[in-house]
Amino acid sequence: MAQTLILPGFNGSSDAHWQRIWASDRPGSLVVEQHSWSCPTLSDWHEKLDEALSMTDGAFLVAHSLGCLLAASYADRPLAGKIEGALLVAPCALDTATMMHPCLAGFGSEPLSVLPFPSILVASSNDPYMSGAEAQRRALLWGSELVSIGAAGHINVESGFGRWSQGYDLLDRLFHASHQSRQSLVSAPRRYAGNSSLR
Repeated sequence: MAQTLILPGFNGSSDAHWQRIWASDRPGSLVVEQHSWSCPTLSDWHEKLDEALSMTDGAFLVAHSLGCLLAASYADRPLAGKIEGALLVAPCALDTATMMHPCLAGFGSEPLSVLPFPSILVASSNDPYMSGAEAQRRALLWGSELVSIGAAGHINVESGFGRWSQGYDLLDRLFHASHQSRQSLVSAPRRYAGNSSLR
């Protein structure tokens, strides 16, 4: 069974954050802990994800905020083939986030390529880190299914998200989409492109 790797964003996720709650709720879940949450570099974060993926036979990523950019930038890494799907919740626009937090300048550039695995991008209409229009654009670029949950802020503790049961439903939907994608590859082998299996 594939493991679930949880990727927090800038400053990590507190114990009250839905990501930490999920890690406790769901067997086979692991938070990928970073050396530095407050002044991150993309190369360091890649290395920690490398370590986590190297110990699995396959994994689903559950990413929030800056963690979504880690997941999206991982598409051409050697271990990317182990990723079976990604739930990308409230991704940040790197330029916007860097204006708010200058130490993010070391996090590389915006990942804009189609992801080679099924993905769902969960967006909020009033997220201070990414506009609704940019979320729609990013979903198209990444080949992700876009799910807007309305005015939900940054989908974190501050905007009232604890256990977040709707998120569990979306993760289960991603599991199903990944299974369907693998079945399609078995019956008609081809490289996965975009998110046609999610629509």
